[in-house]
Amino acid sequence: MDFEKLNNKVGIIVDSLRLPIHEGLKAAKDLGADGVQIYAVSGEMSPENLTVAARRELKDYISSLGLEISALCGDLGGHGFQDGKANREKVEKSKRILDLAVELGTTIVTTHIGIVPEDPLTRVYEDMQKACEELGVYAKSLNAFFAIETGPETAATLKTFLDSLSSNGVSVNFDPANMVMVTGDDPVEGVKLLKDYIVHTHVKDGVRYKPVDPRDVYGAIGFGGGVDHEKIAKMVSEGDFFRELPLGQGKVNFPSYFAALQEIGYKGYLTIEREVGTDPVHDIREAIKFIRTFK
Repeated sequence: MDFEKLNNKVGIIVDSLRLPIHEGLKAAKDLGADGVQIYAVSGEMSPENLTVAARRELKDYISSLGLEISALCGDLGGHGFQDGKANREKVEKSKRILDLAVELGTTIVTTHIGIVPEDPLTRVYEDMQKACEELGVYAKSLNAFFAIETGPETAATLKTFLDSLSSNGVSVNFDPANMVMVTGDDPVEGVKLLKDYIVHTHVKDGVRYKPVDPRDVYGAIGFGGGVDHEKIAKMVSEGDFFRELPLGQGKVNFPSYFAALQEIGYKGYLTIEREVGTDPVHDIREAIKFIRTFK
């Protein structure tokens, strides 16, 4: 699949640099990024901890660096929105993150919502629909997007779920490596299938060595007694089933993937994520060089 030179802006997930927020923003600028994605779930970036003055200072500082915010990350962990009893609190927290996103100058909040069941006639599916419907309506009222990250389920299953929602405020943050590593799904076909929903992307690479149950990676209600964070961390770090790798060293076919994004007319950010490795700054610098070979 051929493509013309990429014109998309390049972003960095600041948290991938593993630096304090202001140092990370400065490093992102020095590395040559156009924008940044920031986690806004806990600590100083959590909406309840970020005062009006702090929000203004952060926005001004990002602007002074010549950066944009490509998106906020609002991943609340656990089972996502699978647990109906916990959803009221999570929905309200997600709304506050959407408010913060708009205030800081972006319209996108990305998150994992938990594994979408293949059977739509289940309580878990219904609970996830209800939560996402409410967040989609709220996002739409802000002219914003609540973007579900790909990976826990196939693109086909995710599309069926998205098509079942009446609000068009729910969209997709496309991560090709999650698909390659966990479900074995084809990112190129996934882009084509989810083309009407993609508003943000992660640029990440990885390889799958043998099949893995997505529930072992992301957790699921009623599976294994809850989310076993130690088990997940060990699975990720040891790499027996899959491994995240520097860009160009894994099984994501980036020429075809970028061509697919061009084919659907995607104009948004290519945001670099690096979750493992001992030298993330080096890896992200090399990732920017890799992307520039397509520009």
